Amino acid sequence: MNTPPVALTVAGSDSGGGAGIQADLTTFAAHGVHGASAVTAVTVQDTTGVHGFHLMPPDVVIAQIRAVLTDLRPVAVKTGMLGGAATADAVGALAADGLLPCLVVDPVLVSTSGHSLAGAGVTVALREHLLPHATVVTPNTDEAAALLDCAPAATLDEQVDQARALVDLGCQTVVVTGGAFEQRGGAGGPQRVDVIATSDGVRTFASPEVATTNDHGTGCTFASAVAAGLAHGLTTRAAVETARTFVRTALLHAADWRIGRGRGPVSHVQTQPQTQTQTQTQSSPPRGEHA
Repeated sequence: MNTPPVALTVAGSDSGGGAGIQADLTTFAAHGVHGASAVTAVTVQDTTGVHGFHLMPPDVVIAQIRAVLTDLRPVAVKTGMLGGAATADAVGALAADGLLPCLVVDPVLVSTSGHSLAGAGVTVALREHLLPHATVVTPNTDEAAALLDCAPAATLDEQVDQARALVDLGCQTVVVTGGAFEQRGGAGGPQRVDVIATSDGVRTFASPEVATTNDHGTGCTFASAVAAGLAHGLTTRAAVETARTFVRTALLHAADWRIGRGRGPVSHVQTQPQTQTQTQTQSSPPRGEHA
């Protein structure tokens, strides 16, 4: 059996299991990737919301990352909840030194239930010290607005403009996810639109909205699925497209679940990997190559 590629997630722990490191590691496993982790925070969380969190000291976070980099040598890294500006700055310094390959940044600032997951200065630290070194950045419309210090996109044109503005900050590829708009002409119901922007242009992808409240952890799942695709050597475009399919399938599988009293998780374990494994052999392309 071929040795799986390794990916590292740097994120907070979700005691409810639907988001954070739990979602990241489950998604990595579903894609045939060995997941390593650096815990940035421990949250007190269930399906009804975030009831508190404790941040790990930045030096402990960096020590975890360096241990994984030195021994396991991940070929892709995904960041989620960083919690504090000092941690975001320190992770950004590692990225600036070229130590975080195929970096996927999920700029987690607010939970699905609306609770803040970032201390003062995190938005600035992300914008100035981490995004310029990212291979892919995956904000939802609220996070994109926070990073740009503007109102959330109310139209598709605004979502496109915000994706382009984030590319201008130095990001290689930006995916602004979850724009909710009525289909033009009014037929077919509401659409969820993802906007993918690079320096070469913009593409939009629209899918019918899945009618469910089991959507906790969709952002974490999407970003970690992108990282898994990059770990397998997929191009950035292919990794993003397969991640979109993976998340939609996860939403559909979990649409009728009854887990907890609030917003339930998506299904990670009942979906099939969307990537074609390209583990490192003499005939396979280098991992992490992206367009």
